[in-house]
Amino acid sequence: MALATAARFARRELRGGLKGFRIFLACLALGVAAIAGVGSVRSAIQAGLADQGAVLLGGDASVEFTYRFANPEERAWLENISTNISEITDFRSMVIKDPDGLSERALTQVKSVDAAYPLTGDVVLEPAMPLADALAGTGGQPGAVMAPLLADRLGLSPGDSFRLGTSDFTLSAILVSEPDSGAAGFSLGPRTIVTTDALRDAGLLQPGTLYETEYRLLLPLNPDLDALETSLEAQFPDSGLRWRDARNGAPGVAQFVERLGAFLILVGLSGLAVGGIGVSAAVRAYLASKTSVIATLRTLGATRATIFQTYFLQIGVLSVLGVSIGLVLGALVPILFGPLIGASLPVPAIFTIHPAPLFEAALYGLLTALVFTLWPLARTEDVRPAMLFRDALDGTSALPAWRYVFATLVLLALLVGVASLFSGSPFLTLWTAGGLIGALFVLVLASIAIRWLAKRSGKLTRGHPVWRWALASIGGPRDAAAPVVLSLGLGLSVLAAVGQIDGNLRTAIDRDLPEVAPAYFFVDIQPDQMPQFREILENDPAVARIDTAPMMRGVLSRINGVPAREVAGDHWVVTGDRGLTYASEPGTNTQIVAGEWWAPDHDGPPEISFAIEEAEEIGLNLGDELTVNVLGRDITATITNFRDVDFSTAGMGFVMTLTPNALQGAPHTFISTVYAAPEDEARILRELASAFPNITAISVRDAIDRVSLLLEGIGAAVRWGAAATLLTGFLVLIGAAAAGEGARTYEAAVLKTLGASRARILQSFALRSGLLGAGAGIVALGAGIMGSWAVMTFIMDTSFAVVWPSALGIVVGGVLATLIAGLVFAWRPLAARPAQVLRARE
Repeated sequence: MALATAARFARRELRGGLKGFRIFLACLALGVAAIAGVGSVRSAIQAGLADQGAVLLGGDASVEFTYRFANPEERAWLENISTNISEITDFRSMVIKDPDGLSERALTQVKSVDAAYPLTGDVVLEPAMPLADALAGTGGQPGAVMAPLLADRLGLSPGDSFRLGTSDFTLSAILVSEPDSGAAGFSLGPRTIVTTDALRDAGLLQPGTLYETEYRLLLPLNPDLDALETSLEAQFPDSGLRWRDARNGAPGVAQFVERLGAFLILVGLSGLAVGGIGVSAAVRAYLASKTSVIATLRTLGATRATIFQTYFLQIGVLSVLGVSIGLVLGALVPILFGPLIGASLPVPAIFTIHPAPLFEAALYGLLTALVFTLWPLARTEDVRPAMLFRDALDGTSALPAWRYVFATLVLLALLVGVASLFSGSPFLTLWTAGGLIGALFVLVLASIAIRWLAKRSGKLTRGHPVWRWALASIGGPRDAAAPVVLSLGLGLSVLAAVGQIDGNLRTAIDRDLPEVAPAYFFVDIQPDQMPQFREILENDPAVARIDTAPMMRGVLSRINGVPAREVAGDHWVVTGDRGLTYASEPGTNTQIVAGEWWAPDHDGPPEISFAIEEAEEIGLNLGDELTVNVLGRDITATITNFRDVDFSTAGMGFVMTLTPNALQGAPHTFISTVYAAPEDEARILRELASAFPNITAISVRDAIDRVSLLLEGIGAAVRWGAAATLLTGFLVLIGAAAAGEGARTYEAAVLKTLGASRARILQSFALRSGLLGAGAGIVALGAGIMGSWAVMTFIMDTSFAVVWPSALGIVVGGVLATLIAGLVFAWRPLAARPAQVLRARE
């Protein structure tokens, strides 16, 4: 009966329209729309990856080998299970233009293919022609196709010649697109495609050279992919091969999209939390205006439960409306802008209505509405029949009944738990939640401190009425500071944290590099080339330092006889092949932190030295046995020491170093870092490339630029998310300014009656807004710097420095935002006639 009565009262209250709830709806809708939009784009990409998995992978399944081709037995097994098979290799090399004169060189990612490539999709060339015709070449030279960026950099056009290794090729066409480019992942150079047969005499696929071979397979209809993978691993258990299939055609892209999407949704949740403050303020203001109605209902016999249920149902209906508006926007905006978004993505995306992200966003929106409205709704119980006077709820700060406090805490825990579940990263979610709760706590303390300072500063403003009026308003009983500091402060805190993180990410590489970093990494140096290679560089006065080491790649497959993935999970050391080296003695800069190095002439069972930081992350101890698969052969070695490896030096660093007797007999090449002045880099590269055409040079500066470009793209996405959060905060600020318009009207009327001019009253309003904005900006800056420092230090494990342009911008932005919002709602109070206003208050 009570619930039915409450529902009838709520329905009658809703007939009054949406007055007072526009900001409420806007805050909820904007926060939900941001989360739903990000989730919809993420789902669109995931759907595209799933639908086009075979095209991205280049077949229904793929088997990869490191440094070698499949042997006859392995090749026969692959041909037996497939209806068609294509063999490709992938590696880095140098493209040389005009090898007989003053040559130009550039790094490229080479893909060599056979006649069956591509098994799925199409290679698009300019001018249009079949790939087979382009690679056939003319005039006795094999053909090639090249990415436009690389061709432009070297000034090559179709028909021009260039060199790879020791062989010359003719550029037949420009590579517009390749169907499997999404699965390639991050590369340091643009693509060049040639035939594998044409590379036989180029000296680029020698034993020990850093290349990967991949066999793409077309399988019979409806294959049992799990059974095939299990059968392959059982047939060739120690071969070091890796299986992938179309269910996850681009695993690197899928993982990146999933993690970035989860992070952006957490940023969206921050915006929703900012909107929650606006929601709470709107409900509080609305209930304050309904004090007489509530008191009247209590006089007529309505119970506290009936009153609570009445307004709970009313706010619940409006919350569902706001969430629904956000869901519609979040679902339709990605579809409307799908063509533009899809054109900028390197992978396919299917833009349609995806229910899962909409359900997630709706759940976040409803839980946020409950968390931020339950507290002010509970205060309706404070209204007694005798409280038939204005502002009964305004300005009170008493806690509601403990059952409501407990319910709010439970709902908050549920919200954090749901976010942890959906994000897939409880650690990051808890950090975000902790940061938001901490920022709110700091902002509440700051608003109290600002009020206290404003009250205590009254004596200092004697003779300055504008300052006195502004400070009296801030420190007065109506608590003008809290809504502004909380709404704007939390939005600016998120923006400050994102700005500091973004700035530190963009400068981290340059800042963390040592003063002297290598100019080039040279790879694929054959053992018989090392004496001449070192002689050239040691006799060059421009070369300050040379570091060399033997190198091969292997897969850490087992730890103490247990599959490495079962022990280390998804740790990066065990998720692919890693660089290995051997050494008889520790290097001059090697720091042994535990155990002892082996004897220089060690000839016993293989031993291994492991990087201490990675060992601690995985949980390795001295004496553990590691099995590393190198070129299809398992090598089991015992950990005898741990080293401190600093990867931030931009020099050589190996997680695993083995005794020479473990690896010396395996085919391998050497790697070298060369330190030289920037003005000598080009000359050194020309001399070495002319003497050793098979060697690949990787410019450290170019690699840094590529990583910086990637980080800039990520930072742009995060900044857009933070901008949505700030917009929500500005809407909340507008709501707070609108809610205080009546009080400012009365204040202006009193001041006019006492002889104050409109100009002075306007100055007082502006000064009040500016002081509150500056206070909110300074506090937000402090909270944002603390949060970003924690993220950079404990999550990203890198150094932190305050980015002062961004920091100052936050404070200035806080002042401008409050000034704009305050002045917009100052004109009507200034224009009101004092007599009418004061008469209405009688």
